[in-house]
Amino acid sequence: MEQTARSTTVLRWMGMALIVLMALIILIPYYWMVLGAFKTVPELNRIPPTFIIEAPTLNSFYDPLGELPPDHTRGLFQIYPGTEGGFFRYVFNSMFVSGAITVCALFIAALAAYVLAKHHFPGRNFFFLLFIASMMIPWQVTIIPNFLNVSRYIGLDTYGALIIPALPKAFALFFLRQYMLSMPDEMIEAARLDGAGEFRIFLRMILPLVGPALVSMGLFIWLNEWNNLVWPLVTMRSEEMRTLPLIMTTMNDPFAAATKQGVAMASALLTSIPTVILFILFQKQFVQGIAVVSVKG
Repeated sequence: MEQTARSTTVLRWMGMALIVLMALIILIPYYWMVLGAFKTVPELNRIPPTFIIEAPTLNSFYDPLGELPPDHTRGLFQIYPGTEGGFFRYVFNSMFVSGAITVCALFIAALAAYVLAKHHFPGRNFFFLLFIASMMIPWQVTIIPNFLNVSRYIGLDTYGALIIPALPKAFALFFLRQYMLSMPDEMIEAARLDGAGEFRIFLRMILPLVGPALVSMGLFIWLNEWNNLVWPLVTMRSEEMRTLPLIMTTMNDPFAAATKQGVAMASALLTSIPTVILFILFQKQFVQGIAVVSVKG
């Protein structure tokens, strides 16, 4: 008995050590990014590198001296003078596109999931399997057909070109349907007997009950669209319509790395903040939604 308890304790400590190691692997790059955003250019180029900030500065965001090599360069808020709003225009583009896709895709997926979970009609399972089968098609295969359709019917270099093709989310439909299957049909029948229409039942009853699942899936969709690089690269032409991932690729200049790496770190830091804030605000609902679907699915 004592040996079993000792073995359990050892396994627990090994598990904790593994978790701490994985956390460090994730946090150390983020810590290095934060350091780089607030270091001076000479400190960034120091060999060996420093792991604490000796002279904190905001020059990577805005440098009053401007382009004055080798120790000064234009900050993040100064390097896009030709774009109205500068860097914040790209922040707005990413937030608007990601937010619109998340809200609209969740609404469409929830509607479809409600129909497939709580309405009985011929071919219901066939349509569900058809949606699931679409997940097996690599997204790279759809780039050219989507590009041709967007250029013909929507127009390139528009918000619609970024938002509309991203609205169908088969995995969101599957995720929400599995959550709705656990809801008792008697509750919906009672609402129908009281005279509530289907759309009213969906808005007033179903959506509030699937809140945790909506939050969980919403965070997944937001993160995917916030980091999306390929589709904006294909469809956006003007600099004003670029999103943050596109802008960050322009900062990878090997010929100016000695002076521009602080600006790149500042951009990466600001780009990561909205996602971190969203997860902190909704982490309880996120964990609850994942746990419920994993058990009931």
